[in-house]
Amino acid sequence: MTYFGGLDVSVKETAVCVVDDAGKIVCEQKVPTEPGDIVTLLFSIGEDYGRIGIEAGPLSQWLVNELTAAGLPMVCVETRHMKALLTAQQINKSDRNDARGIAQMMRVGLFKPVHVKTQFAQEQRMLLTSRKLLQRKLLDVECDLRGTLRNFGLKVGVVATGKFEARILEPLLVVRRVMRQQFIVLDKMLLDTVRHDPVCRRLMTAPGVGVVVALTYRATVDQPQRFVHSRAVGVHVGLTPRRYQSGEIDYDGSVSKSGDTMLRTMLYEAAQSLLVHPGKWSWLKAWGLRVAQRRGMRRAIVAVARRLAVVLHRMWVDDTEFRWSNTTTAVVPQAV
Repeated sequence: MTYFGGLDVSVKETAVCVVDDAGKIVCEQKVPTEPGDIVTLLFSIGEDYGRIGIEAGPLSQWLVNELTAAGLPMVCVETRHMKALLTAQQINKSDRNDARGIAQMMRVGLFKPVHVKTQFAQEQRMLLTSRKLLQRKLLDVECDLRGTLRNFGLKVGVVATGKFEARILEPLLVVRRVMRQQFIVLDKMLLDTVRHDPVCRRLMTAPGVGVVVALTYRATVDQPQRFVHSRAVGVHVGLTPRRYQSGEIDYDGSVSKSGDTMLRTMLYEAAQSLLVHPGKWSWLKAWGLRVAQRRGMRRAIVAVARRLAVVLHRMWVDDTEFRWSNTTTAVVPQAV
């Protein structure tokens, strides 16, 4: 007999539901949110599992990796897709009902899986998010200092980062100094990571792509073979237009913004740098400027960001560097 399981995870406890291939509930129980306890319970019921579902969330990557290593066929399900299905199935929301719904979804195969990043990609992502957090807080402290001094008529003005402390004497400078030191440490870790990663160095041959953009792309895509077509990357990061079609109504809206926010932001900044700042000429910049003449600069930046996502994926898969010549535009994959 084949079993199907559903896990509704919270910080302390996980609701587990196991059903057979006919949909009959075999077991319902709550266990501590620890891989060992979940594995023990599942294997006490049986060993022949078809699928075991878990909703994407803060603990899902850890649990999926640990349970998969224990020999369980884990499936991580996209959050919005699962919410829509569970809402349609049940009137009252509870952990037990959610686990039941997930188990039934696994049994009938009605789910949308998401990619669970590798350990290496998770470590890269943690470095990027930690650096971004420290950068935001550092800017908050500097803005607070400027605002406090402005109340007394003291205007800091525009100063370089290294000369900021020379213009201000304030206890908050100690906080800023420590944060600045740790930000430099994280920056060095990021540079060292990219320096020893051949994929990142190859991605940086594209115009507008620097250290942060390359590592963000590397950590988000993780495994390029999971995209059958390069143009699917633009869809994945939410840079393709929404479409609404019903009866006689059919129109395209703005970009979906449904994918990874960090990568979408980095690609937008790379495209903006490519189009606005002076630099080496390329077929991609020429194409983007033609779009800007027809549709405006903002739409051109989005279009270049989408196409850059496609080109970077193709460079990664083909193990090639960016080609600057206009003669290669015919073989560059088109973004949709």
